[in-house]
Amino acid sequence: MNPITTGSPEAIAASTGTVRGLKPRQLTMMGLGGAIGAGLFLGSGKGVAAAGPAILISYIVAGALVILIMWMIGELSAANPAGGAFSTHAENAFGPVAGYTVGWLYWVQLAVVVAAEAVGAAAILTGVLQSAPAGTPIPPTWLLAAIFMAALTAVNMFAVSKYGEFEFWFAFIKVAVILAFLLVGVLLLLGVLNGTSPGLSNFTDFAPKGAAGVGAGLLMVIFAFGGTEIVAIAAGETKNPEKSVATAIRTVAWRICVFYVGSVFIIVAVLSPEAANAPEGPFAALLNVAGMPAAGTVMALVAVFALLSALNANVYGASRMLHSLSQRRHAPARLRKTGTNCVPRAAVLWTVAFGFIAAMLEAIFPGKVLETLLSIVGSTIIIIWAAIAASQITLRRRRDRATTPSTAPTTYRMPLFPYLSYTAVGLLALIIIVAMLDAGTRTQLLLTFTATVLIALSGIAVTRRTTKTLEPKEA
Repeated sequence: MNPITTGSPEAIAASTGTVRGLKPRQLTMMGLGGAIGAGLFLGSGKGVAAAGPAILISYIVAGALVILIMWMIGELSAANPAGGAFSTHAENAFGPVAGYTVGWLYWVQLAVVVAAEAVGAAAILTGVLQSAPAGTPIPPTWLLAAIFMAALTAVNMFAVSKYGEFEFWFAFIKVAVILAFLLVGVLLLLGVLNGTSPGLSNFTDFAPKGAAGVGAGLLMVIFAFGGTEIVAIAAGETKNPEKSVATAIRTVAWRICVFYVGSVFIIVAVLSPEAANAPEGPFAALLNVAGMPAAGTVMALVAVFALLSALNANVYGASRMLHSLSQRRHAPARLRKTGTNCVPRAAVLWTVAFGFIAAMLEAIFPGKVLETLLSIVGSTIIIIWAAIAASQITLRRRRDRATTPSTAPTTYRMPLFPYLSYTAVGLLALIIIVAMLDAGTRTQLLLTFTATVLIALSGIAVTRRTTKTLEPKEA
């Protein structure tokens, strides 16, 4: 195994040029910040439009799966809190090509997600400004996206302790507002707000598009839950990671499920599939239906903050993954360097570059960039989660063979192993099968599998060249 990616937490941090500046509460909020973004505030409306109320099935299945994946991540990260996270674990389990493939696929996914969140936040803000009084200046969407990218690039250049505090409060705002939204939704369903309850009539036609609709919405849902993995990446810069990661995993997993399933249940109970897919997002659309248009505008602005918080967390996660790839000689050497504050600045700049490109594309093709970006990354998270599951099963068995019950590690461990681990594998297989039933999602999956193979082939070439370079020359 690569000596850079193994050893004590302090040795890992020292070897990578990073510092352990994140606090446990910051780690927890980063997990929430990474997962609560475009997928909930924009993708949920598209999912409801695709599947109707049956989208709840997709959220429940995905919610169960994300809890299992988070447990796996917790065990892997507590045992080896490396900055490369599941890329490092895949490398330790299956070799350098696996680590290369998982790391680069994840970085590409997050780079695209960052761009989608910048354009999505700009689109929502543009929609809010269009309802402002006449004469209010309305910057174009592409310009707002570029401004957001520039501002959060600067934030990601802060020392990790300052970045963590910024992201903590950034994420805290949207968590508080989601809780308020759930309360308003419950009061609306009970008829307390306007005296008339919408009831559950929307559930009469539960699956208007059948299994195909559920399949079409499934990858949108999987994309929505993506981002929780940042907890594993941030473990490499967290104080006392063995304890902090376990606490964050338990907290993030159940909160994510409550926020997503609870919010989507209220949305499908109140709004029709067409209304849920409103340009301003389903949250604002629901509050407008409740007779709270001002609150709807506020919620739209909160959605902007939520997307920017997720963007901020994803830039962090992607840059640290790219930095780790460079540390393991899977990426250009210049990405290995860190600034005086131990931030991998070159990796940050590589990560945000696509966001600025997306802003320019929005100027050329207005209104078409966001949907394209969301469709690109829908299935990549399946490959990442499959790699996490395979790595956890392999490394857990390896550790169990190397220890006895009296000397087994006391770090966080996956419960009911191997049964729940194989349950996660089964759910991933089920998602792939269902997604293959729809022509659109089938195309996404095939393109993702093709991209994964191409990355792996490039990984074979890179690792062979690296191995030859590191081999001692004969006298």
